[in-house]
Amino acid sequence: MSMLHSRLQVLIDDELWRRLGDEAERRRVPVSRLVRQAIDERYPGRSEERRAALAAVLRTRPMPVPNPAQLRRQLDEVRGRRSR
Repeated sequence: MSMLHSRLQVLIDDELWRRLGDEAERRRVPVSRLVRQAIDERYPGRSEERRAALAAVLRTRPMPVPNPAQLRRQLDEVRGRRSR
């Protein structure tokens, strides 16, 4: 994680504070770390989005792909239909 230098103040109710405190205690981490992790999960940066997309692609099953000549014909057919 990068050096922390910005402060954020958020008011929450007692129930949410209790839940955060319980989870922080269970994980043995500060509440602030839980909040930063929740932000990262909910609002991922571009690199995290790309990693998630790559992981999803790598999890897919292989599929049959036409040879280049067949693929070219299929693309030409689709393009021909669109131009009409």
